[in-house]
Amino acid sequence: MDKGIFQAYEDEIQALEEEIRLLTEKYEDMQQESTFFSDEEILKLINSFQRETQGETKGHESLSDLKAQLESLEADLLFLTEFTGFHFTSHSKKTVEKTQDGTVQKHRLSGKCHSLSFQLEFQLLEMQNNEKVSAVVSDLRIIMESTKDSNVSKFLSRTEERGDLLTFFRSLSTYAEWYEHRRHTFLHFKAKYPDIVTLPEGLLGDFIILRNPKVSGFELMIVWKIHLDEEGITTPVLDLLPKVPEQVLEQKMRSVESIPGNFRSALRLFGIEAAIENLIKVLGSEE
Repeated sequence: MDKGIFQAYEDEIQALEEEIRLLTEKYEDMQQESTFFSDEEILKLINSFQRETQGETKGHESLSDLKAQLESLEADLLFLTEFTGFHFTSHSKKTVEKTQDGTVQKHRLSGKCHSLSFQLEFQLLEMQNNEKVSAVVSDLRIIMESTKDSNVSKFLSRTEERGDLLTFFRSLSTYAEWYEHRRHTFLHFKAKYPDIVTLPEGLLGDFIILRNPKVSGFELMIVWKIHLDEEGITTPVLDLLPKVPEQVLEQKMRSVESIPGNFRSALRLFGIEAAIENLIKVLGSEE
């Protein structure tokens, strides 16, 4: 047989071998990518695609179902927002690394809990072992507008070290509730007794001052701190600081000294609002 024919066959065989090699590499690459998805996930994607395809033929019925589902989800979200006080305003995530062992994603999250704003940034490592999925938080960074309080700053630093998102959200919810309760209480007494109650630092301050317009120089300062320890436990701490003119102090030393103790006893017996209300009524009756 002519050598030219042999050469043509060899060239064709080499071309086929090269094509097989390229196809083999492409197949291996596809197999490598597919290992990132479980059989269950692949089936979910297929079913989702089938539902979308079927939905195109259903027309208005599909749209009405989607609208009903959306309204249901919005109602659930509204309930959770009102129940927990959390409202998330933005969220973004970026895949940093993806391997057979797990996926690392970087998250940025911002929102409010009642009136307190916060921003979070963290990395989340998700690992799947058989049917169990575990997640590990790292590189947690928290920014809050209330960091002027040294106790809050210590709590945030401790939470960042631990990467403990659950404690952060649980503790912030309780702290924000007390923060909001203090603000509403101050607003209530300022509106009810405008001539007696003053708010030098506004509704966001941690104290109010009570003055009797008929008694010059005499005032009572109610200090209301919200203590948040490093473990995330929130405790309201109230105290009373009297300011009395010297001539009155000389005449009624014992009465003045007993005011803070009596106020603390009223707090234990009647609660915060009732104790402040009684104090304002007693102060307003003095002439």
